[in-house]
Amino acid sequence: MELVGRRAEREAVERLLAEARAGQSGSLTISGEAGIGKTALLEHARSVAARSGFRVEGAIGLLPESQFAFGALHQLCTPLLGRLDALPEPQQIALRTAFGQQAGVAPDRFLIGLAVLNLLSEVAEAEPLLCIVDDAHWLDEASAQVLAFVARRVAAEQLALLLCVRDPTDDGDLRSFVGLPELHLTALTESDARALLAAAVPTPLDDEVRDRVVAEARGNPLALLELPRSAPPTRLAGGFEPPHELSVPRRVEEMFRLRSRDLPSGTRLLLLLAAADPTGDAAVLWRAAATLGIEPEAAAPAEAAGLLEIGSRVRFRHPLVRSAVYRDCSEPDRRRVHGALAAATDPHSDPDRRAWHRARAVLGADEEVAAELERSAGRARARGGLAAAAAFLQQAAELTPEPARRASRALTAAQAKHAAGASETALELLTIAASGPLDALRNARTALLRAQISFHLSRGGQVPRMLLDAAETLAPLDPALARETYLDAFDAALITGGEAVTVARAAQAAPKAAVPPLPSDLLLDGLVKTFTVGQEAGAPALRLALRAFRDEPDSGRSADGQSNRWLWLAARNAVGLLDDELVHVLASRHVRLARETGALATLPAALSFMTSVLTLTGELARAGELAAESRSISEAIGAVHLRHGAVMLAAWRGDQAVAAHLNDITLQDFANPSGGGEVAVAHYSMAVLHNGLGNYAQAQAAAALACDSDELGLASVGLPEFIEAAVRTDHPDVAASALEQFSARALACNTPWALGLTARSRALTTAGAVAEKNYREAIEQLGQSRMNSETARAHLVYGEWLRREGRRQDAREQLRTAHVLLSAMGADAFAARAARELRATGEHPRKRSAQPTDALTPHELQIARLVATGATTREVGAQLFLSPRTIEAHLRSIFRKLGITSRRQLKDLQLA
Repeated sequence: MELVGRRAEREAVERLLAEARAGQSGSLTISGEAGIGKTALLEHARSVAARSGFRVEGAIGLLPESQFAFGALHQLCTPLLGRLDALPEPQQIALRTAFGQQAGVAPDRFLIGLAVLNLLSEVAEAEPLLCIVDDAHWLDEASAQVLAFVARRVAAEQLALLLCVRDPTDDGDLRSFVGLPELHLTALTESDARALLAAAVPTPLDDEVRDRVVAEARGNPLALLELPRSAPPTRLAGGFEPPHELSVPRRVEEMFRLRSRDLPSGTRLLLLLAAADPTGDAAVLWRAAATLGIEPEAAAPAEAAGLLEIGSRVRFRHPLVRSAVYRDCSEPDRRRVHGALAAATDPHSDPDRRAWHRARAVLGADEEVAAELERSAGRARARGGLAAAAAFLQQAAELTPEPARRASRALTAAQAKHAAGASETALELLTIAASGPLDALRNARTALLRAQISFHLSRGGQVPRMLLDAAETLAPLDPALARETYLDAFDAALITGGEAVTVARAAQAAPKAAVPPLPSDLLLDGLVKTFTVGQEAGAPALRLALRAFRDEPDSGRSADGQSNRWLWLAARNAVGLLDDELVHVLASRHVRLARETGALATLPAALSFMTSVLTLTGELARAGELAAESRSISEAIGAVHLRHGAVMLAAWRGDQAVAAHLNDITLQDFANPSGGGEVAVAHYSMAVLHNGLGNYAQAQAAAALACDSDELGLASVGLPEFIEAAVRTDHPDVAASALEQFSARALACNTPWALGLTARSRALTTAGAVAEKNYREAIEQLGQSRMNSETARAHLVYGEWLRREGRRQDAREQLRTAHVLLSAMGADAFAARAARELRATGEHPRKRSAQPTDALTPHELQIARLVATGATTREVGAQLFLSPRTIEAHLRSIFRKLGITSRRQLKDLQLA
């Protein structure tokens, strides 16, 4: 039947297809209640696409399929796998592993996402491609995450994605699709509803009946089609039943249920078999039917009633038919059909589905079936399907008869649920596990997981104590895990604030490290010494640990493909040592390993920290590129955006509006405790901002808050800000006290960065020849470090001092250098300070000359830099998790903005 009405909706779909055909890919999520016409609109899209030369591929989400990892993705991609060899080898391996075509390390789901993006892009090179996913609210979680990632990363392909979902009030999970472009279908207008009813019902209806049908259907097309079919002929002739209290979709489902009840018993059982088997494989259906003694003729009444069609595939008229039949059956009948389907499913080609059916056929507990589910979980985990593994394990625990084994499986299921992001369900399983009996080690692991979930959900101040309790319990049972748990407690304490010393004292009782110790063992020992004895005493041990991380081969990364889990903590503590080389090496390594392994879950944090590092080294343009990439990837994977790199960058740029906005968001975010690391970084950033703007009282207040943090790095970089602000606000005693504290810390660090900041701070607090000696030492020491932003500021404060001393010519030299450096790096507030001082000496500073690259966005500049180093389009796409065609589109824009025509000319601009 032709689509009635929906003009605006049809135009939106047709516009999406036209843009895709022109090389501007896009996605659209069509949402609405059951029966509102979503599938009809998809069919319209399919028809228009076919006439326009599109290749059309699709997948359908099914509620019973929702625990089979990558099942829907496999549906969509199977016809396209002939182009798989065109992908880079790591992406080929990831996709084949996910689809169970080869064994290997479980791939990161977002590396799979990149592989699917590139596979679709390759296919779309030959002809425009439309991908349709109906009932996407019932997709397995792994498929939903990958498709949402693809939908957020498509850009310049001839590719369109249409996702069809029910409203959040209905069954299903829509979390993965939040934020995607959406087209919401509402009720048909009354005129369209009457037109559809007239087209659907060939016999004349009384006016009263027609009015009642239209009123009760409430503009829902499926209701308009089904309510007349479900009513007795006598009612169509002279009236209609009173309005029903159920929602329209539930009302239609009830109609389907009543219609199926009038069928013969054999037909009803065949319908239930079809409803219980999500594959739609007619051969499986008939094998199961034979097991139950159902003859093929039993299908005819159901087909005549318009409930389903059986050919080579089984197709229900609407998903509500399936749900109506399945909800209406008795439990014994449900177990019978699942048992028959298990018997009809090949245990070799489809063992997981067989286990799934067997589990639903069980009355009570069954160890054999529970063990089979456990094996299915292992297969799902090996493919990277954490959510599927968790679902199998949860069911296995429920079917386990022996209490101790049930508790153990519940714990394993809880761990998998937490890893898959279902932390609330994990807590429920932990309650089952805690009922035991569990041995001592599993009890300790239960406590550890409870603490980890608590940190994930609330970042509460109680978490470090919970982790310490778990570590102490684990110490005699699993020394290595105990030591890692102490490190977890340190990390939690630094993030939540205020408990690092408590953790350090407790961790003094940690088991001895293995021989030879791992870098993480050395890090724990270094942190314990630093927080119990003091940074001066702990610095050598901490430096030893960080060098061990630096020297560790890449093979030291964890077996699950994630970059080394402690690099994040190690790099932050390298800032505490003011060791610019270690900071840069560890931060760069964290980003590189996350890229190489496709660990997009950890890459945004690694990029955000690297943004901070590049800001301090004066590479503000590159820092902006990484900040933009961090935000883009966070949005693509649906992760919380980390702001610490962005707020620091805005502060050093002197962008008061952006820095203040990010600061306010950070302080108001309930996920950021008031004494935690994220808030402390925001305070440090505001101190930098206000020192640049000359608002020294505000800078001093912000720096004081930053220095109260347990994060070693924040005190190390925050104290110089505090000292400068205190000097400018005429608090010499306060500045001197802070300098004494910082000098002891810097002496223990003994790096050019540390010694340079000390000399600069000392110069600010002294006078005459002593001050000048310290200014010169600051410039010399900082000039030997990577921290060009701090070097430029040393020239600035030296020039300011020289001008106040009346030495205008000498002041001009220093201020000119500061102005050039600060302007070139984009530290605009500090550059403006230098310009004001220069004008006070009688010299007019030169404005920074415009550069061709100023016209590029941060994203374009990042691509341009990579291409300028000689990277191919495919290599750039793999690094930035974009398709090659999207990179080529960006390059065309870059060439146009720069007025060039070749990659060679891009290299000549010396962007790398």
